[in-house]
Amino acid sequence: EALDTTTPEQRAAATTAPKPAGEQALGTTVASLGSPADPGLWIETPLVSSVTQGRVEAANGKSVKLELRPSGGAAGSGSEISLPAMRLLEVPLTDLPELTVYRG
Repeated sequence: EALDTTTPEQRAAATTAPKPAGEQALGTTVASLGSPADPGLWIETPLVSSVTQGRVEAANGKSVKLELRPSGGAAGSGSEISLPAMRLLEVPLTDLPELTVYRG
């Protein structure tokens, strides 16, 4: 918890209901915990080639709006997600959750 530097306002904004009309599903990815020292809400994924805003959704139905960052990895190589995003998705930090990634 001490490493989660997001504010209550940032967490509330990240978990508001999405507007599906403007979203584009990019695919699914298996994510591991990224560097806890890198603050903010983000995912590094091979599903994007440039930094953009988006959302991820876990199998438990929880979703979070965050920054999509290119990982530079090959398609299917997996992703890394920030500590605050993992906490908002309510998945254990040691899990490798499968996430659906959306742009928009």
